[in-house]
Amino acid sequence: MAKASKLDNGKIAKMSDKGLSIDIGISDKDRATVAGELSKMLADSYTLYLMTHNFHWNVTGPLFNTLHTMFMGQYTEQWQALDDIAERIRALGHYAPGTYAEYARLSSIAEPAAVPSAEEMVQLLVKGNEAVAKTARTALKKADSVDDQPTVDLLTQRLDVHEKNAWMLRSLLQ
Repeated sequence: MAKASKLDNGKIAKMSDKGLSIDIGISDKDRATVAGELSKMLADSYTLYLMTHNFHWNVTGPLFNTLHTMFMGQYTEQWQALDDIAERIRALGHYAPGTYAEYARLSSIAEPAAVPSAEEMVQLLVKGNEAVAKTARTALKKADSVDDQPTVDLLTQRLDVHEKNAWMLRSLLQ
């Protein structure tokens, strides 16, 4: 049963049994599209987080301390970002993916089957950060096209982080 209530500005907001409908100036269809792109971003980000944390645990060799510390800084920052991305999906009125199966289906990043060498870890993390940057860029274009500035801002920040991480990791290989 739908109910109506007056807002402070005198307009009537439609309410359903599930709560207030979302009226933030972005259509339902556009919010769904942006949430879909953010879901891919979340899946790529989670996959990269997990891979970075795995490499932190398992790195060996002469650069152990440098890489162990670098990977920890990167996965810690990525962990915080996961919440921001998921909460933006929720603010758009959609559920955030949260299972390994969903992440595997949505992610563009392939995980290694075995523990790679330290150099291969760095190479894989360069590629992973670049993949997240590409996913963010695609989502950003869609968010910008529907005037979703909070999502654009979030994705711009993520682009900055992942492009910088890729550069720093790439520099270790030169």
